[in-house]
Amino acid sequence: MTTQSPASRETSVEGAHTAYAEEALAIRPRNVSFDWSSVPFHYVPTDAYATHFWNVMHLVLPEGERAMADVLGRALDQIEDPRLKEELIGFIGQEETHASSHESFRHYLEAHGVDIPRVTGVMAQIMDKIFGEHDLTGRAADAWFKERLGLYAAAEHFTAVVGEWLIDNAEFDRVGVDPTMLDLLRWHGAEEMEHRNVAFDVYQYVDGGYARRVRTAIVASAGLLTLWLWASRFLYVNDPRIERPRRPMPLAFIRSARRGLIPGIGFVLREIPPYVRRDFHPSKMGPIDKAVRYLANSPAARDAA
Repeated sequence: MTTQSPASRETSVEGAHTAYAEEALAIRPRNVSFDWSSVPFHYVPTDAYATHFWNVMHLVLPEGERAMADVLGRALDQIEDPRLKEELIGFIGQEETHASSHESFRHYLEAHGVDIPRVTGVMAQIMDKIFGEHDLTGRAADAWFKERLGLYAAAEHFTAVVGEWLIDNAEFDRVGVDPTMLDLLRWHGAEEMEHRNVAFDVYQYVDGGYARRVRTAIVASAGLLTLWLWASRFLYVNDPRIERPRRPMPLAFIRSARRGLIPGIGFVLREIPPYVRRDFHPSKMGPIDKAVRYLANSPAARDAA
């Protein structure tokens, strides 16, 4: 790990002095693998909707994480700070591992009759038609590049707070969520916490515009919430294993949130005001210890080591 002191890791962005965080973790990908052969289809017992809510991760995140890694990777040539560059390389490696790990569960879902292309096709269209290059050049291409950096920085804020929620949530243990799936969710959540500063620091280094940060936070939160609710509803209403009468989707969402098996909408909305404060930095979100502790004890991470 680069031993550059936190105090020296400073830059000037649009005339505003920005000090980087004191967290200095050696971010590296872990070559984890998971055996899905004994995982029940409804791996959250007694709550089919909660199962499908988390299934969205397996269907939506791989395309998004690979696209994000690609866009942030293009910032490497603009970054002269050796510590931030090292962290970004580790971040890209972790995101690519996340994508492949969630993608491995797609084969399980497909083998159990889930209409994978319906969701993954929508996600591919979003990443291509909305977040693609659009054949832009010059200043327009540069502005769109910075806009995407802002969107991904905001998205990483939400994945980090959800990651902490996953680690802290004792209700998963109480109801008996399948241990293999639970390890995947918590391992991913812990790594999101571990690299929570990187996308934000890259955005601040390359652009750092406050108006863009606010705008992209609103767009990213609304987009993520809409996509997640649509995809989880699609999986839930098309699951033939759910006994009838099937609880209507809005009620199923509320029930799962009240049981503490998924974050509620209020959880997402509460995270927007802190992110748009001018003095916000992800390192202020709380101690990183729980993520480091979980990664030291995660069965998949230990096997990879």
